Amino acid sequence: MNIVTVIQARISSTRLPGKVMLPVLGKPLLVQMIERVLKANLIGTLVIATSTNSEDDKIEELCSQVNVNCYRGHLTDLLDRHYQVAKLFSADAIVKIPSDCPLIDHKIIDRVIRYYIDNEEYDYVSNLHPATYPDGNDVEIFSFQSLEYAWRDATKDFEREHTTPFMWEHNDSFSIGNVEWETGLDLSTSLRFTIDYEEDYFFIKSVFEELYPQNPDFGLNDILRLLEQKPEIVEINHKFAGTYWYDKHIDELKNIDDYKSKKK
Repeated sequence: MNIVTVIQARISSTRLPGKVMLPVLGKPLLVQMIERVLKANLIGTLVIATSTNSEDDKIEELCSQVNVNCYRGHLTDLLDRHYQVAKLFSADAIVKIPSDCPLIDHKIIDRVIRYYIDNEEYDYVSNLHPATYPDGNDVEIFSFQSLEYAWRDATKDFEREHTTPFMWEHNDSFSIGNVEWETGLDLSTSLRFTIDYEEDYFFIKSVFEELYPQNPDFGLNDILRLLEQKPEIVEINHKFAGTYWYDKHIDELKNIDDYKSKKK
């Protein structure tokens, strides 16, 4: 199976512009994330998918510096960006990881991919429906056929911008699998490892500064131990915990009932 893993990244983030280039321990945040993702064993070919906008020249230059594939496509139609990458690299399956997950654990990436490989009946597998891991460990994998179907038929703006909602909203057409945290815990709305706001950057920067010097390969369990020892780090961005891009589309989505119940 030819697996292609795509990290979508752009400079023009609406809430925190340039967030992927913010420095952490002397490296842009995107480089820190690339290094973490590359530790996963099952990702296949890694591609950074950015836009053709001139401001994203910086991302292409960065990819060249660290010797990682870069594809440039539509600014807001990420569904098309993923589809064009999949075609270009002849992917059988595509892994989608957003660039706002710089603390992602490579073991979680492998666990989701392995579940997809071992369960051939699924068209789409993620650890998001319902989510149980702390927000910022987002992994989705789907077949090329499913991606092509969505690319052809998805019409809503948020379906194009976020790539996969068409798949998990049409579970009558796609076979959907989910990987839940093996601990039985659910910290998806109480801990936030993703980056959208300045406070998220300070949180992520603090975690790297605490853990990376002693262990560059630190994972989810190391982060959880740190946060238990230093709860003041949790408070840096805690006010944003449990907020997601689809909050503003909640009335349009029919297959996130578990998420809706958590928000009540």
